[in-house]
Amino acid sequence: MNLHPEWQQVPTPSYVVDARLLKRNLEILAGVQQETGCRILLAQKAFSMYYFYPLICQYLRGTAASGLYEARLGHEEMGGENHIFSPAYRPDEFEEITTLCDHIVFNSLQQWKQFGPAALARGCICGLRINPELSTQEHAIYDPCAPGSRLGVRLSELEPDSLQGITGLHFHTLCEQGAEPLAETLAAVEAKFGGYLSHMQWINFGGGHHITKPGYNLSLLKQCIRRMQDQYGLLVYLEPGEAVALQAGFLVTSVLEVQPGDPMENVILDTSAACHMPDVIEMPYRPPVVGSGEPGEKPYTCRLGGPTCLSGDVIGEYSFAAPLHAGDRLVLGDMAIYSMVKNNTFNGMRLPNIVAVDEQGQWKIVREFGYDDFKMRLS
Repeated sequence: MNLHPEWQQVPTPSYVVDARLLKRNLEILAGVQQETGCRILLAQKAFSMYYFYPLICQYLRGTAASGLYEARLGHEEMGGENHIFSPAYRPDEFEEITTLCDHIVFNSLQQWKQFGPAALARGCICGLRINPELSTQEHAIYDPCAPGSRLGVRLSELEPDSLQGITGLHFHTLCEQGAEPLAETLAAVEAKFGGYLSHMQWINFGGGHHITKPGYNLSLLKQCIRRMQDQYGLLVYLEPGEAVALQAGFLVTSVLEVQPGDPMENVILDTSAACHMPDVIEMPYRPPVVGSGEPGEKPYTCRLGGPTCLSGDVIGEYSFAAPLHAGDRLVLGDMAIYSMVKNNTFNGMRLPNIVAVDEQGQWKIVREFGYDDFKMRLS
């Protein structure tokens, strides 16, 4: 298997993020901003490798946080606008949040009543998350509009005088989706909340937009943005996470052992789905592996798994041109997003190194992890 030089040389396991691929995505996002006048933020919940924030801030307007620590990270490492949304804020953290964030979005009218006065007194711009009650996806775990959802205020909960001091509305209903579900959602937002939009100054389309994925309908996205601008005079925000780092990162791993199995061999790697890429199990999805095929497509089919005690710590079934052996290297694709931000040390697993590749193709280890990183979280 022919691998890039950096993949042959970096220690394993390692996340490898390529500045050249990041820049490709950022240029697409910057083009949307330039053509429409919208503002795009990095949703740090998907990608928080702040080593690259100096690059990202050249293209995007700032960051979006889900809590105090992300808000601090964006404030300290990125600059620009700093937005935050949380289903519920902690009273002992809120004052600090008001010193870090210029936009604070509330999830309920109760939260707005409790914390809104303090936010306004600090000069923060305040918004309210709404729930258009329109599901556009099949994964209930990622559907903020599913029945019983705790995310966003429904139209039935609003009263005309309940939004005094609120200058913007926020909705986030998508998960790795195209512009077509956004257009459907926007129609529902207009139908239900149109009477409030004309009194607002801005609207946030949230995240989940696969803007940088090949085949994404950029023209329709721009139409959606311009509709809000032309119809209601609103400043439009988007806060994608995966679109910023989509296909820009990899996870390099080594084969530890090949075990006989029925109907296929089990290949145990020095990386774990459960620990290093939890979305493989939670979503679930089958990550791409460089040089591999679907089961049966190539002569040798095997099951890739991690070294933890969890029987379900399985990455997936893949085929290769030849059998794998201990010491072979594999490269998993699209591992910049929802990997570093969600990994864990279950079973005492070592966390992967974080490696950056610069625009000249040179790599360096940004962070190595060891025993102390495991131990510090436990007592």
